[in-house]
Amino acid sequence: MKILITGAAGFIGYHLARRLLADGYIITGVDNFNDYYDVQLKRDRLADLQKNAQSDHFSFYEMELADIDNVANLFAEEKFTHIVHLAAQAGVRYSLKNPYAYINSNVLAFENILEGCRNNPVEHLVFASSSSVYGLNSKRPYSVQDNVDHPVSLYAATKKSNELMAHAYSHLFDIPSTGLRFFTVYGPWGRPDMALHLFTTAILTGKPIKVFNNGKMRRDFTYIDDIIEGVVRILFLPPKKDPSRQLTPATSSAPWRIFNIGNNHCVELNDFIATIEKVLSVKAKKELMPMQSGDVEATWADIDDLATVTGFCPSTPLEEGIRNFVSWYRNYYKL
Repeated sequence: MKILITGAAGFIGYHLARRLLADGYIITGVDNFNDYYDVQLKRDRLADLQKNAQSDHFSFYEMELADIDNVANLFAEEKFTHIVHLAAQAGVRYSLKNPYAYINSNVLAFENILEGCRNNPVEHLVFASSSSVYGLNSKRPYSVQDNVDHPVSLYAATKKSNELMAHAYSHLFDIPSTGLRFFTVYGPWGRPDMALHLFTTAILTGKPIKVFNNGKMRRDFTYIDDIIEGVVRILFLPPKKDPSRQLTPATSSAPWRIFNIGNNHCVELNDFIATIEKVLSVKAKKELMPMQSGDVEATWADIDDLATVTGFCPSTPLEEGIRNFVSWYRNYYKL
């Protein structure tokens, strides 16, 4: 097996590459090192991968996936068996400021990946979607059988577009494709724009944290190791074409599936902050803020389909996950 991981220097991509390399797989990583957040953190993730991988098991390309020729040449030369497409322009709020970054990175780049799979057949394409696609849905927990036609951010709309694009290619060209809707991923090496990293930095430096919707927001916080376990299990379970299969929002007669990967547990933001305070033994200074455009009040994953197909349910307790993050944070930033 020869596995391509796009966004390999990103948070989830780094952890997935590390896990698959430890399991003995041959991995090719791709990243463009955009400056949406600290590029040095991405460089350090990559350096850690290169330091710990066997030289003949890990190769890396720095490239723009929105470049048609780059991607076409990569697929033609490497002949991958499996693809995990994690590269994307992340962030809900940033999509209000820089929408074109999302079209280039999330739509055009994904089209190039699909064309790569079309012209160089693979055993399975797994791609990152997001809990953001549920948008204005009021029914919770969010089920993959729910309608997701009402996104509230361009980021969410691009992720929903990826699901539709993958289905079209799966139907037309028999590309086994699985979309994974991730729910608020956190843990060591996490992104600096995410709440846990932002809050930890502010609390340790004595600065106030911005608490949106007065802390009454709720999230399905999912620890990175649980995300990776779910991805790995799905990666080697490609969906099969079945003309008799009933069409639903998450299944098709084409070899295409959608899954949620979340902790299946909703935590209020105020309780999340209290757990960080407990782990740090420091009280936070809070700046209460209104709900931001593009945000939703709550996310909560129904993971029944994931559990049925893979036998796996995320289970890392929040306090344990936060302690692991804080341990990494203090070591990495020398605080």
